[in-house]
Amino acid sequence: MRALEMKENTHNRIHPQIFALWISMGSIVMLFAAWTSAYIVKQASGNWLEFSIPRIFFLSTVLIIASSVTLHFSYNAFKKGVEGTYKIMLIATLLLAIGFISCQYLGWSQLFESGLDFKGNVSGSFFYLITGGHAAHVLGGISAIIVAILHAFALPFKFSEKRRHRFELVLQYWHFVDVLWIYLLIFLLIIK
Repeated sequence: MRALEMKENTHNRIHPQIFALWISMGSIVMLFAAWTSAYIVKQASGNWLEFSIPRIFFLSTVLIIASSVTLHFSYNAFKKGVEGTYKIMLIATLLLAIGFISCQYLGWSQLFESGLDFKGNVSGSFFYLITGGHAAHVLGGISAIIVAILHAFALPFKFSEKRRHRFELVLQYWHFVDVLWIYLLIFLLIIK
């Protein structure tokens, strides 16, 4: 009886790596909360340059949402043992993620060419800081997706709890950066 109770207790606990991921995501939320708060405070002090967000940022939003969907499909296919869908959706996720970063870069280039740079008005600096900070976290997620792709193609296809757990870490982080981008874009649109 005692062994069964101990097994149930360990089964109901959060995996330490999941917990560490959640702590990390919490600190990322705090970082962006600080940056968006500073944005509001600095904007209220005056001398703020208004500018339009290039439309390509909306395309990048569609791409990152689509990448979250494809990664979720890949995860479900892995759990169900559907190897082809698992691998194709992983590659699609990577391509969509690269598309997101490419659109971000094109958007920054458009803003820079229109005269919004780091040295001018602080509104541009804040925009680059917030969107660039997010892009850095997306690049971290892309490297995790690349590792997942290497596992998918280099290791024999076999479901294991260890592989599912690793994939779940990637999935949770990727959904997190997706939701974070949606929040940031809405913030930047509303605060204008």
